[in-house]
Amino acid sequence: METRVDFVQSLQSDMSVNILACLNDPVDVVRASSVSSLWHHFVITNGLSKQLCLKRFPQLSGIARITEPDWITTEANGVGSHNSSWDILKRDHNVYASLLHAITTLNTCQSECIVYAVSASSTDRFPAESVANTLTTRRYLGGHSYWSSKGHADPDAPETLIYKLKADLCVISEISVQPFEAFYQPGQPIYSAKSVRFRLGHPKNSLDENDIVQMPQQQPADDKFIWTYTSEVYPMEQKNCLQQFKLPEPVLCIGGYLQIELLGRVQRQHSDNLFYTCVSHVKVMGGPLCPAFDIDILEPSGKFALKYNPEVFRWMLQSFLEDSNISPMPSEEEAVERVGVMGFLLQAYHGGIEPMVWDEPMEWDDDDEEMDELGVL
Repeated sequence: METRVDFVQSLQSDMSVNILACLNDPVDVVRASSVSSLWHHFVITNGLSKQLCLKRFPQLSGIARITEPDWITTEANGVGSHNSSWDILKRDHNVYASLLHAITTLNTCQSECIVYAVSASSTDRFPAESVANTLTTRRYLGGHSYWSSKGHADPDAPETLIYKLKADLCVISEISVQPFEAFYQPGQPIYSAKSVRFRLGHPKNSLDENDIVQMPQQQPADDKFIWTYTSEVYPMEQKNCLQQFKLPEPVLCIGGYLQIELLGRVQRQHSDNLFYTCVSHVKVMGGPLCPAFDIDILEPSGKFALKYNPEVFRWMLQSFLEDSNISPMPSEEEAVERVGVMGFLLQAYHGGIEPMVWDEPMEWDDDDEEMDELGVL
């Protein structure tokens, strides 16, 4: 009979961690934690779900602590429980696995994410050319609504626009910007930027949302924020169309604010011979992770507490299943087939059921045979 070797049991712990850390899919991490009680303990003890989260979303390295609703904390600290290190490790494993699953789910059901415009670094004629105009495509008096910068003699002078997103924790995958075409001017010039760059972040500690709402939209507010993500620079075309800039990977916005940096100017205005940048529409695609996940920025460190509500997460997952026309009570086989191993196991976790574990040899399927051929099992 062919001998099979469990590398988690046979190799040194560091070597096994390095092997399992190569997993790039949260489904694979959950599968690994369900192979046996030994693997279950190993995956959770070494925080492999957290490692995968940090690898895919480095912004999460700012998490200082994880909090859950009071009723969960009370239940965890009931009779016979002392909120042990193992309980905390299990909780962290479930939270990070759930977070990855929520992000993956949002990638399949995206929506527009901007709530309102905060400010522009300059505005030519306020409020007629306010940054708020970039969130609508309405016409007025036969024209279009748009934002316009002040004129500048330097064609390299940048401008910035800042927006509030739907939630303090959002996944963003695509940002679109449409330059404005001045159809009423000679030659119908298009006042696009040369290129564009995006930043995501949160307000500085001294500000709350009420302070931000009261900021004058025609004045710069860039120094009021801390930007935790900066994209590459994307070239813009001098065309009157919604130009889509798809991020290489979905980005986690921690704090709920977006800055669009418009770099350079290509069009002079005939009347004053100055360069302007004008935008008619901005659109951001992604999805909010609230209310299942939320954050509190911790002063003065700038790190944050990640707030997690497993019951709301289960509701979010159920809503996604219903939107996908999936029956609410499928069999185990149907559940795994339709929502994947990740979704099935997470529902089990949050229902208070431990994942299935095996200490006896399991039946081998085709995937296992392939792993065997590679010497993994």
